[in-house]
Amino acid sequence: MIRAAGEHGLLVETGSLELSHRLDAALRAGRPEGVVEIVPGPETVLVVAPGVDQARLLARVEELAGRERAKAAGGAGEEQPLVTIPVVYDGADLDSVAALAGISADEVVARHTGRELVVGWLGFAPGFAYLTGLDPVLETPRLDTPRTSVPAGSVAVAGPYSAVYPSASPGGWRLLGRTATRVWDVTAEPPSLFRPGMRVRFEPA
Repeated sequence: MIRAAGEHGLLVETGSLELSHRLDAALRAGRPEGVVEIVPGPETVLVVAPGVDQARLLARVEELAGRERAKAAGGAGEEQPLVTIPVVYDGADLDSVAALAGISADEVVARHTGRELVVGWLGFAPGFAYLTGLDPVLETPRLDTPRTSVPAGSVAVAGPYSAVYPSASPGGWRLLGRTATRVWDVTAEPPSLFRPGMRVRFEPA
């Protein structure tokens, strides 16, 4: 379903993260005229295009969404790039995550590095990527009281997600460690290292 979002936007309800990723990639590869912003979410994609013919834009978005839905049903798709993030696992919450999971700190590290994650979407702060596919054993609640400042490069978990803090900010996620890899650089193009659909693997530094 596609709904109007304000005067200049369309909100596509994709129904799945996979289709959100596919539609986001298709829109960026063949960006319709006048589109200034594309924002994928877990089950939506927002398309913002001020001053364009909304009927024409709607027709184009419907066409792309239908094409990507058919590809998904057929199992067609390109493998996304893999980014490896080295981590020093000395986070302030490593032991508490281990205790909540009922395993050792070494096992937390092994499980965090033992599978590929996928960038679901970006939000909360510029360059902050919600990484999906976390080992369920590591799913832990956010801190009851968020920290007033979390250093840039902190590697953390909360609920079913992992993340790398792109810049210093308040935060309630549980800190497993830190990385020297810059995931947000305003001088780079694009400024975010992560993009939706990208594969991510953590490794001990």
